Amino acid sequence: MQTIYIPAHTDLKLNRMGYGAMQLAGPHVFGPPKDRAAAVAVLRSAIELGINHIDTSDFYGPHITNQIIREALHPYRDGLTIVTKIGFKRGDDASWLPAASSNELRDAVHANLRNLGLERIDVVNLRAPGLAGPDGSSIAESLGTLVRLQEEGLVKHIGLSNVDAAQIAEGRKLAQIVCVQNMYNLAHRVDDALIDTLAADGIAYVPFFPLGGFTPLQSSTLSDVAARLEATTMQVALAWLLQRAPNVLVIPGTSSVAHLRQNVAASNLTLDAAALAALNAM
Repeated sequence: MQTIYIPAHTDLKLNRMGYGAMQLAGPHVFGPPKDRAAAVAVLRSAIELGINHIDTSDFYGPHITNQIIREALHPYRDGLTIVTKIGFKRGDDASWLPAASSNELRDAVHANLRNLGLERIDVVNLRAPGLAGPDGSSIAESLGTLVRLQEEGLVKHIGLSNVDAAQIAEGRKLAQIVCVQNMYNLAHRVDDALIDTLAADGIAYVPFFPLGGFTPLQSSTLSDVAARLEATTMQVALAWLLQRAPNVLVIPGTSSVAHLRQNVAASNLTLDAAALAALNAM
């Protein structure tokens, strides 16, 4: 397991290999899984393998993923950090809809607390608007609501998701931001400079879609490196992220215990100079 990372101004001690719970819901992150017992088994295996950082949201399902987490892991062991996000909701047709009014954000925090069986959430990420990536809009009003929920004792730490550098700067004027969660991987490196800036300030960076998204990256370079190292392409993609910067935490998701074990093994995979050069040139 990778070394522990402690974001600045927190008491969090996070293993850099986490687990993203999105895939525990049904197809398109909507409805129940085909095999709920298997989902429970994945979560319990994650803890057994040393993962102490679970990323989730009550709009996965909706509600279902958090309910499965509670079924599998409650009462939660000491040292387990649960991170959720708010700012969107699901339509009856499985659409993703912005939900950033004060009432919607409050309702979302309470729904997360209820379904996870918590009195306070370790970290809540405000997921900013924009389905295709950060849209540059102001997050001040929404973040203000989250700060008030923090002052009320319902939220311990605050993070941001789907944001650009300007939105992060705006957010840091209003709150202590402990992490940023954005899309970033071998083929999508818009945040290169941002990662380094956040590292210098002790803020965790949590990339999602480590292998390119719902349509996985197809690359002969990646496949060749994986074959040479006798690893899977996902393991190489995760190892590259872990070697990218010390503040990077990864949260690969899976509904399979076998794939979970492969992902965790990536934390012990070191990419040599030749592999890094090939991957960086992609």
